[in-house]
Amino acid sequence: MKIAVISDIHANVYALMNALEDIDSEKVDTIICLGDLVGYGPHPNEVISMIRRRHILCIKGNYDISVVDNEYSFIRETHINSFSLPWTVNELREENRIFLKNLSTSLTLNILNKNLLFVHGSPNKINEYLLKDDDNTLNIMNDLNEDVLICAHTHIPGIKEFGNKVYINCGSVGKPKIGRPNSTYCILTITKEDGMKVQIKEIPYAYKRIIKDMTILEFPNGLIQSLENGLE
Repeated sequence: MKIAVISDIHANVYALMNALEDIDSEKVDTIICLGDLVGYGPHPNEVISMIRRRHILCIKGNYDISVVDNEYSFIRETHINSFSLPWTVNELREENRIFLKNLSTSLTLNILNKNLLFVHGSPNKINEYLLKDDDNTLNIMNDLNEDVLICAHTHIPGIKEFGNKVYINCGSVGKPKIGRPNSTYCILTITKEDGMKVQIKEIPYAYKRIIKDMTILEFPNGLIQSLENGLE
């Protein structure tokens, strides 16, 4: 079984298109999205339409919930979000808002007797940051009932073993925080012969296209620069 895991697209349709093209070349069996389809970027409807058209299995992220609620439910009340949240709420088509609302918050799979838990933030909270070397991640992994935790939300990819359990963060397709304007996603391969193998892929995309769109739409300079630099 070969699974591509993507997340945190954040209304960046150019990054999503590029990532899906790369994933198709990997000949995976399925794609799973860990949420945050919207927020920050200028293409929320296009991103959701592409996810739906490809029948990609998807859970919701913290920004998705906040857009559905039209409140700072699980996002910080910052200068950028004070622009991004209302802009996305106004731009989002009703059918896509309903799609986000109806997504689940987690997914559990059993593949070859290995239990995998997919979440956006953590098993405890949708907007909890799990960085691989932080104490809260250690506590989460110690309490984890499953064999593998696959998460996102931090926009920083990582892999780490905690005893006989494995932590995987797939990073971000549309708004990286790795110091480069490149998408990251994860390929998870589980076979009877080789067990589980994990690969984090980092791929460039035509980021100047989304910079141009955001500039034309008069998005905040700080938000534009964050996509250009691959930083917060």
